[in-house]
Amino acid sequence: MSEPHPAFSSFVQKKIVTRRGSEPKQDRSTRTRRLLLTAASELFSEHGFRHTSVKDVADRVEMTKGAVYFHYPTKEALAVAVVEEHYGRWPALLEQVVAEGYGPLDTAAQLLARAAMAFRDDVVVQAGARLQIERPQIDAQLPTPYVDWTELLESLLVAAQEGGEVGEEVRPAAAARSLVAAFFGTQHISDVLHGRTDVVDRWAEASDLLFAAIRAR
Repeated sequence: MSEPHPAFSSFVQKKIVTRRGSEPKQDRSTRTRRLLLTAASELFSEHGFRHTSVKDVADRVEMTKGAVYFHYPTKEALAVAVVEEHYGRWPALLEQVVAEGYGPLDTAAQLLARAAMAFRDDVVVQAGARLQIERPQIDAQLPTPYVDWTELLESLLVAAQEGGEVGEEVRPAAAARSLVAAFFGTQHISDVLHGRTDVVDRWAEASDLLFAAIRAR
């Protein structure tokens, strides 16, 4: 495994710190909020924003609506919290992959492969993705999707190209946009057709083709 490019290492550290922030104390309030976020994620993933109510969330965790409102004053606030938690998954994943010491190109491949597993297995990731699609129905500002993924993958591809892993003819920005489009298109199609049960296999197929085209010969 090759050493990460210094510029990439700096970029990764910035992304991890910016997105992760400080670790919250596991007090009673924090545990309750996590319980509510999990329940809301399950319901948003199953039924969508429009067909999920605060009462549904309260019933799922056997609490009163008032108790839910104490932590999240509106259904929109719950939706925003779920989407933010969705994005909060990625810095931890990035940190995990970087710690394993892959070179930049294999880091990109590993990140996307493990993100596919998260889309298959993690209800918060699934709910966040659905809520982003339903953003016109949600009267709240949600994080802009795809931008961080595109920037991160571009930085990886630039570093990989400088290290001779990526062909000279490849344009890292264009390749990053293509990877993001292919990945999120794959997970969406897998969701629509098979409830994401096959997303890992379908992404592996697409990934093999795309990274073969990107990798230096």
